[in-house]
Amino acid sequence: MKKTDEKADLLEVKCPLCQGLLWIDLKTRSVVRSEKGKKQKGSLDDLLQIEKKRKREFSQKFKATAELEREKRKKAQEQFDRVLTDIDKNE
Repeated sequence: MKKTDEKADLLEVKCPLCQGLLWIDLKTRSVVRSEKGKKQKGSLDDLLQIEKKRKREFSQKFKATAELEREKRKKAQEQFDRVLTDIDKNE
């Protein structure tokens, strides 16, 4: 935070997260001007690492979902078989 030299009644605030700037009028306590922070461009290696990580996570999620589906089918088949044996016993 700093007071701008142009006008002593303005305060310039820089966001530590997005690097955006706000100019605040100290008398009215309102934002006079705002400026978005610059996005940092990642290197190609960084992008490749992110993509590899995303691909691994997707593969793991797919395998976990397939395993859950197999378990559901197995339980459904067991229940179906149990009902059929109960019907056969009652006849």
